Amino acid sequence: MKNFLVIGMGRFGQHLSRKLTELGNDVMIVDQNEEIISRMSGEVALAKIADCKNEEVLKSLSVNSFDMCFVCIGSDFQSSLEITSLLKDLGAKTVISKASTKIQEKFLLRNGADAVVYPEKDLAYKLAVQYSGRNVFDYYKLSEHIAVYETAVPKTWVGKTIPELDVRRVHGVNILAVRIGSDLQLADMTHRFEDTDHVLVLGDEKDIRALTKKT
Repeated sequence: MKNFLVIGMGRFGQHLSRKLTELGNDVMIVDQNEEIISRMSGEVALAKIADCKNEEVLKSLSVNSFDMCFVCIGSDFQSSLEITSLLKDLGAKTVISKASTKIQEKFLLRNGADAVVYPEKDLAYKLAVQYSGRNVFDYYKLSEHIAVYETAVPKTWVGKTIPELDVRRVHGVNILAVRIGSDLQLADMTHRFEDTDHVLVLGDEKDIRALTKKT
């Protein structure tokens, strides 16, 4: 179990706080909006109405006691920048801030953010890959070039096993799991693929896209 401070209760901040709590963590939320804090107070460990641009407010939160602090302010970048900087000045261990543009990311990193997230950009990218690709059902980007795709089984794989196909050598990807109906199973070297199966493949995106063209 970890302790998290989440500042800013827009949609992203609310979803993040709920999921962190669901995963068994202690979460403290802070926002100036009394209505939102009142509504969320029963869902998290602690909830506070406050303006985190005020250094004294942040000091009172003992920000260095949290494993991680999230700055989830999307509509006021100046506030996000100020709060990110103050958190690091006050000894916050790890600060992750929300950005909407590359410029915002650059300034947040310069002002103390340990990492920057792009919720809208990440979702848009995922949807673009999923719906422009052929038989791509899900997508997880792991780095600049490496990703995991859930894709349909190529017709030439039907009736064969992973060792028989020599997938790593031939296609340059690794099969992590197989979805059979609604059941997701770790890759089984003895499983003979059926045309209704899906596979989760890990590799360079260019290699995976080449593979999806064969489905």
